[in-house]
Amino acid sequence: MFRPSYHIESVTELNATVLQKIGIRSLLLDVDSTLKGYKDSAPSDEVLAWLETLRSADIGLCLVSNGNGHRIREIAADLGLPFLAMALKPLPFKLRKAIRRHGFDRKSTAMVGDQLFTDMPAGRLAGLRTVHVTPIDPDAEPLWTRWKRGPERLA
Repeated sequence: MFRPSYHIESVTELNATVLQKIGIRSLLLDVDSTLKGYKDSAPSDEVLAWLETLRSADIGLCLVSNGNGHRIREIAADLGLPFLAMALKPLPFKLRKAIRRHGFDRKSTAMVGDQLFTDMPAGRLAGLRTVHVTPIDPDAEPLWTRWKRGPERLA
């Protein structure tokens, strides 16, 4: 349940060629520590360029975050992406909702996130492949998230 289908260092490794090779046509993306550092207001220029490349390749994208609705709404608006906030991951319900809402095919959709105990089980329970990303700047995360990083290393 906690083991990802794939592990990468950065989301930018998931280029259109790689995604096509593994049969992925859409991505559900966690935000904090996946696309940007927890305290950063926006993703890096490299991640912004990556998102544009995926859009150009017709890869479906949707943010799915446990974060506060107002904050995630602002980030999604800046990125020009649809979103579902307060997702309550590891529960799969908002992931399933995102798939239905955007017409994604479950078999060709992956959940991409940095947390083994929330993002990976949510994706698995939704019937998706999962991609674990090495967290961006984990030392800047809130205490409750940093607390989970120790047990994640054992999983």
